[in-house]
Amino acid sequence: MDNVESSFIFITFLLLSSITNAETIKVRDALVQFMSKLSPLHDQNESNWGWNKTSDPCKDNWKGITCHNNSPTIKKIVLEELNLTGQLDAISLCTAKSLTVLSLNSNNIMGTISEDISKCSKLTHIYLHTNNFSGNLPNSLSKLSNLKRLDVSKNRFSGAIPDMSRISGLLTFLAENNNFNGGIPNFDFSNLETFNVSNNNLSGPAPDFGGRFNETSLLNNPGLCGNLLSNSCPLSTPSAKNRDSFNKNYFIYSGYAAIGFIILCLLAFLLIQKGKSKQKNNDPKEEFKKEASISTTSSETKKRSEFSITSAESAKGSPSSSLVVLSSAVVNGLRFEDLLRSPAELIGRGKNGSLYKVMMMKEKLNVAVKRIRDWEITGDGFKKRMQRIDEVKHVNVMNIVAFYCSKQEKLLVYEFQENGSLFKLLHGSQNGQSLEWESRLNVAAKISAALSFMHENLQADGIAHGNLKSSNILFSKQMDPCLSEYGLAEVENDQDRSFLDQKNAFKSDVYSFGLILLELLTGKLVQNNGFDIANWVNSAIREEWTVEVFDKGLVSEGANEEQMVNLLHVALKCINSSPEARPNMREIVGMINSIKDYEVKSSNSDP
Repeated sequence: MDNVESSFIFITFLLLSSITNAETIKVRDALVQFMSKLSPLHDQNESNWGWNKTSDPCKDNWKGITCHNNSPTIKKIVLEELNLTGQLDAISLCTAKSLTVLSLNSNNIMGTISEDISKCSKLTHIYLHTNNFSGNLPNSLSKLSNLKRLDVSKNRFSGAIPDMSRISGLLTFLAENNNFNGGIPNFDFSNLETFNVSNNNLSGPAPDFGGRFNETSLLNNPGLCGNLLSNSCPLSTPSAKNRDSFNKNYFIYSGYAAIGFIILCLLAFLLIQKGKSKQKNNDPKEEFKKEASISTTSSETKKRSEFSITSAESAKGSPSSSLVVLSSAVVNGLRFEDLLRSPAELIGRGKNGSLYKVMMMKEKLNVAVKRIRDWEITGDGFKKRMQRIDEVKHVNVMNIVAFYCSKQEKLLVYEFQENGSLFKLLHGSQNGQSLEWESRLNVAAKISAALSFMHENLQADGIAHGNLKSSNILFSKQMDPCLSEYGLAEVENDQDRSFLDQKNAFKSDVYSFGLILLELLTGKLVQNNGFDIANWVNSAIREEWTVEVFDKGLVSEGANEEQMVNLLHVALKCINSSPEARPNMREIVGMINSIKDYEVKSSNSDP
């Protein structure tokens, strides 16, 4: 009986093994067929490429093949610059069901791409640029729902570009230098990172891209028209076929138009009257004065600002001003009334309040005034907090010039920084090219040192930054980065808000600093509390496409890829989902300084 059971188990094992091997053999044979058509005049055996029926694609390291970890399934096929001259056999290729990346760049491959390419359902990256492909792009590409990057530039493709709007995750579409005709189909331009259809024969209205791309993505398509191009689109007119119908309904439409015009005139009149009554409130200076909240009490017959009332009450006990000036070296004898009388410009409004640029005419000085809203802190607590922050001075942290606090108002005054913010430098010009790698690394080093200093000195007080982001990193006249608005808000930009105790407030600053590092490295906007950029970077790393996350401006500049990867690892440690696993700022300073020191040694050793 035992012999019978043993025989049964052995036979079952053989059957399962044969099934597994059959699938492996099927994929192997299909790939050999794929290569035979891709390179019909080349003997891969002589070149030691593998790609034969006597070896295994994964175990025997076929040229250009990468397999999934701990799995005998194929992940990538990368055959670039190998002078391949055949055709792409999509049926054979897609037998490898687990294939995610196909790159055949810079060969001499001819022929068309069949509709069967959609059977490679897990493809995320297709790179076919600089070949001799011809014919239409298959419409079935739209079925590749996982596709993220598609580059078919520098070929001889013709016909219409297929509708790719169904692929919501598409990040790259490059089709320049082909013979495509017809119009530009629908794309999710809000998601695309790179798009180019220049040097084709496209025609019709061109999209405006929502400001994400410019005319260089459309150049040399004589039939295209639109706002981004030199030739505007003509107004559409009724065709001959529809002219009779148009004439027949002309008077009906005219009647509707007349009624609509009368209604619009009445609405315009009402809006103008309403606008006149609110005109004063649209002036930033008037708004600043309004936000200063002029109020009255039942015992008073005269209106006074909240600040004046507080000042009068304060004067009963002492002659001190209601506006506490901390940095008399910047402006001496400053009063709140001086701020109200000075020209003001609203330059920003967020959920924590408004920011104004105020021109102090007498002192010939511009100051930034931050008005904080909805902060549940007592006046005494606010005063002690501001004075404590002022005691901890660092060259890369902006000093508080003055502050004001009443029951309803909290104001902070800083010296205005004319050179703007890190956000503006990164995103104010295309791809952040105005800030090179060395400057970005310098920003990371100086801001991390400043944040570490503030954390160590204010740890016992429980005062973290609370709202660290690139728009709160400003540049001095000498273009040194400075932290602004330290300690003015509750913790932002973290996914562990249920743990906002004293300790995790500082760990949340670390998380926010990690997002700034990602912003420096990728040049991308931080949105949705940073979850978008963090998930995108982690996804790229999992797919082993780390280099793709870096800002193209840095790559074209020739920045040290190894050091960018090292700084990326620091960022990933900072945004760890577990606050306890994140390093503290002192440790981060050490890691960044090591990267910076390597850069200095490397540059000094260059001939």
